[in-house]
Amino acid sequence: MACGSCSTGKDGQPKGCKNNGTCGTDSCNKLTVFDWLSNMSLPNGEKPFEWVEVRFKNGRKHYYKNTEKLTLSIGDIVATQAQSGHDIGMVTLTGELVRIQMKRKKISEKSEEILKIYRKASQKDIDIWSAAREKEEPMKVKARQFAIDLKLQMKISDIEYQGDASKATFYYTAEERVDFRELIKIFAREFKTRIEMKQVGFRQEASRLGGIGSCGRELCCSTWLTDFRSVSTSAARYQQLSLNPQKLAGQCGKLKCCLNYELDTYLDAIKDFPKSDVKLYTEKGTAVCQKTDIFKGYMWFAYEGEWANWHKITKEQAKEIVELNKKKKKISSLEEYAASLLDDTKVEFENVVGQDSLTRFDNPKSNRKRRNNRNKRKKRSPQNKKKNAK
Repeated sequence: MACGSCSTGKDGQPKGCKNNGTCGTDSCNKLTVFDWLSNMSLPNGEKPFEWVEVRFKNGRKHYYKNTEKLTLSIGDIVATQAQSGHDIGMVTLTGELVRIQMKRKKISEKSEEILKIYRKASQKDIDIWSAAREKEEPMKVKARQFAIDLKLQMKISDIEYQGDASKATFYYTAEERVDFRELIKIFAREFKTRIEMKQVGFRQEASRLGGIGSCGRELCCSTWLTDFRSVSTSAARYQQLSLNPQKLAGQCGKLKCCLNYELDTYLDAIKDFPKSDVKLYTEKGTAVCQKTDIFKGYMWFAYEGEWANWHKITKEQAKEIVELNKKKKKISSLEEYAASLLDDTKVEFENVVGQDSLTRFDNPKSNRKRRNNRNKRKKRSPQNKKKNAK
């Protein structure tokens, strides 16, 4: 996810603009928070917040306490505490914004399981970390083949080595519970390291791997979306979208998260419309709603038995008819209301800029040249030459 000018060099430091992740665009990392307080000093007597945010592979973040009082800035590579050994990550946020992020994610500062930062990573730590990262891709190919050989209904999507190369975490997705005890034995024998299996959801898998959506932009889950709310087919029905799984499903195979973005607006707009299952009773017959245009405020109704003939009325007219029906009154027909909405759709274009007509090439070409050619041929014929000689 790093841009070409700010990608990480061999020493672990960003190269290019040298802003260490504090540039205005902040496009080097995914799911990052722009530190708009980085250039502001604290009031006198205020101590800087001791916690820092550290990012690992594919946007995984944790919060650590700076007990050693290290001078840290965004972009520094640090060695952090792990369950066993240490891990290597990059500092992505410091200062008061870390306090806000921890409060938003409901992480207590007085928790019993406080993780600490040991030190700034040395060159030896970075070399071990880089060598471990290079092993991950070939390991993933072998691991998938082992799972296929054991006929396990699971998909290994990603592998992440711990910074000291003492442990490898295998992220996988599965529809049902999987017994991978035999698989772990094969992994430990083949890769000669401690193995941890971690199941993730399909949306979390897409957020880790990233990609380009059907809209042409990067996936929301891998750039800014952090909370994955459930998306139901009713969201598509309220927005009057065709229930086509190929168009509504994202790269994770589930319904797109963006179906929830405008759902509240549609629900507020639908409140002004009569319910779609309400029938309109007229002297001509009973009319049933066929279609609703939320943006223009129109509704289309068709009589029972005449489903091919739709009549367009406004939502105010539909409400008026419903109120009359509640009073046990009927209108004569829907055509009376629909006739007032008939408008002339013919559009007349005018030449307002003095250009030539667009249909100038449609007119047949004149036969003037053909006539001139015929006259020349007649003059050149031998009969005409004899007449001219006499």
